[in-house]
Amino acid sequence: MTGVPWVPSACTLPTVDRPLREAEFDALFVHDVIGVEDAPEGVRLELRAETDVVARAAELAVRETSCCSFFRFELSIAHGNTTMLVSAVPDHADVLDALADRARSLVG
Repeated sequence: MTGVPWVPSACTLPTVDRPLREAEFDALFVHDVIGVEDAPEGVRLELRAETDVVARAAELAVRETSCCSFFRFELSIAHGNTTMLVSAVPDHADVLDALADRARSLVG
């Protein structure tokens, strides 16, 4: 994730692993996210409602919070819709905005 504006210095992921994590998020945005919308508390990603997509998104969220503890990910499965709400502590609102912009640019 070197050179990516949504990777702050607070991230504890080793620098060598950052491009791999960036690629994982990009793959999620390209293949599994079907919508991106602002929410009062962050950004809501609408995911394809498939078991493997939910599992991948959850696993990625768990790993991301282990290195960037300022992020919060909430998966919701209700009424045939699957969403992931991504939020961050106020000090990292710019990082959240950059992640949302990246998602919007890649969602097909």
